Amino acid sequence: MATTKKKTLAPTKVVVPCRLSFANIWSPKATLSGDEKYSVSCIIPKSDKKTLMALHKAIEAAKEDGRTKKWGGKIPPNLKLPLRDGDIDRPDDECYADAMFFNASSKDAPQIVDRRVQPITDQMAVYSGCYCNVSVNAYAFSVSGNRGVAMGLGNIQFLADGERLSGKSSAESDFEEVADEEEDILGGMDGEDIPDYLK
Repeated sequence: MATTKKKTLAPTKVVVPCRLSFANIWSPKATLSGDEKYSVSCIIPKSDKKTLMALHKAIEAAKEDGRTKKWGGKIPPNLKLPLRDGDIDRPDDECYADAMFFNASSKDAPQIVDRRVQPITDQMAVYSGCYCNVSVNAYAFSVSGNRGVAMGLGNIQFLADGERLSGKSSAESDFEEVADEEEDILGGMDGEDIPDYLK
């Protein structure tokens, strides 16, 4: 029986099964600094200890990178870290209940693929609320006195549909299939009851 060889990732890279929120993945959006970036919020249930441990290890590896490359040989206190508690930081949003989350962004567009790693071009097919694998890379930063670890957005693999969080509905949910035969639009109304503009 053939087996799929598991890919070896760099210590700072993780493939995260998660639910997407605030998914600006099809076109870049301007940030506060004026840069245009693709971005997404990744929601992971607190029960998924395996994924959360993988994220923890990637963040720790990024800290070690930062110690030598960004922070002069020391890990600064009070670093800004990407992984946050939904119950604390988003208490009014039920999608973040009993979950951890992080935001990931990139100036480069992510490749978006299906379960068979074939490209997806339909922008309604991958959206805020669906479930995906998201590849991210933890990296250290030091900008204008702010120091910490952030997540770079890699690529996205669609896994399953979920309730849309964007508020925009799909065409399938808006419309029913239309039969080919013509309907009696006037519905058998008596001629005298029909306004002039319908005659």
